[in-house]
Amino acid sequence: MGGVAVIGGDAAQDALTLGEETAEIARVVVEAAPGVEKIPAAERVYAYVKAAILDRAYPGGELLTEGELATAVGVSRTPVREALLRLEESGLVKLYPKKGALVLPVLPQEIDDVLEARELIETHAAAKVWPRRKQLIEALTERVDDMRTHRRSGDAKSFLEADRAFHEAIVDAAGNQILAKLYNSLRDRQVRMGVPGIEVQPARMDKSITAHQEMIEALGGNSVKRFRELVIAHIETAATDLRGTR
Repeated sequence: MGGVAVIGGDAAQDALTLGEETAEIARVVVEAAPGVEKIPAAERVYAYVKAAILDRAYPGGELLTEGELATAVGVSRTPVREALLRLEESGLVKLYPKKGALVLPVLPQEIDDVLEARELIETHAAAKVWPRRKQLIEALTERVDDMRTHRRSGDAKSFLEADRAFHEAIVDAAGNQILAKLYNSLRDRQVRMGVPGIEVQPARMDKSITAHQEMIEALGGNSVKRFRELVIAHIETAATDLRGTR
């Protein structure tokens, strides 16, 4: 087993994929910023370990011990146990009593399962938001503008964050908080799967921008069927890219 992985200098940026609140906690923990002691210990451990797993600083197959994590974050073992239970519920680790937590590797079946669940949630959300679709167009256009900005600067990580924000806006607008929470966890798991090719194949960014712009244009039209088809096609493209990285 390797030693305790410490999230590097880009951790604050990488942690943005966790969701705003968790990302901020992870940043504060990594930087030991003022106010860190005010964040509940279990929250600090949870954010720290989750960021390290999604950033692959803790790779699949690594065994994490309570003692190592307690030392890394500067807390006792009790909050570590609480945080690891939450991470197990999220499907990121498997707990082994008296041994530690095994970081679960990404399996081909997980890719299929995550993308299938994404399609179910996003197509459901597409139908739910259709009656008030025009209210979404401005917010989604801003996300695509962000994607274009990051494409020009070559910032692949920020590009993917803007992509995720686009889809989360649609799911959130559907108004089902349970599905929105589940969707967020699915995207977390997808982050860990990674799409490294996007950094060396800028054409993927261009293709993604075009796909998102087509979705916006469909929202301004009269066919919910067209909108749902575009959502499905985009997810199928993501699935192809993810399988190509395995």
